[in-house]
Amino acid sequence: MKYFKSLFIITLAAMTIVACDSKSQEENDTNEQGTEAYESANERMSEDRMAGEETIVSVASNNQNLSTLVKAVQAAGRVQMLNDSTKMYTVFAPTNEAFNALPEGTVDDLMKPENKQKLADILAVHVVEGSMKASDLEDGQTLTSVQGTELKITKKDGSVMVNGVKVAKADVKASNGTVHVIGKVLMPSGM
Repeated sequence: MKYFKSLFIITLAAMTIVACDSKSQEENDTNEQGTEAYESANERMSEDRMAGEETIVSVASNNQNLSTLVKAVQAAGRVQMLNDSTKMYTVFAPTNEAFNALPEGTVDDLMKPENKQKLADILAVHVVEGSMKASDLEDGQTLTSVQGTELKITKKDGSVMVNGVKVAKADVKASNGTVHVIGKVLMPSGM
């Protein structure tokens, strides 16, 4: 009888181990699938966050056609403002060609330390508080730049223009606003 009792206990223990192994394998398979789904979701969220973390300055820095603008923002001491994540801005960003179209020597002159305020004023004409996509802008609308210059919006044949300058690329998203690329440098009143 002791023999059968021992055999029964050994058999029961073996069945328990096999059942636990089987259950453990199922849990591992489920956990691996859950882990893969979790990691995949985390990667997507991380990518979304990274895309959303690009401020106006980093968006401009990643565009070769806006390198002069980035240098001007740095020279004018406006990087912190356009990196500020607590405020939203709309920036009408002039291309390198737009800066090159200014009279010869103008850009070099504006980049000098003694002209920092003048450069800051010119750049501020291109910035409006609040983030506005092209679809938010209305024909005939007037915006006031952070410098105080009025910017007139016109819409024609599906294109948006600011002070008569066509937006070449609209709605470039940044974490702290929207960038619209334009082909001309806007000047403050009286300049």
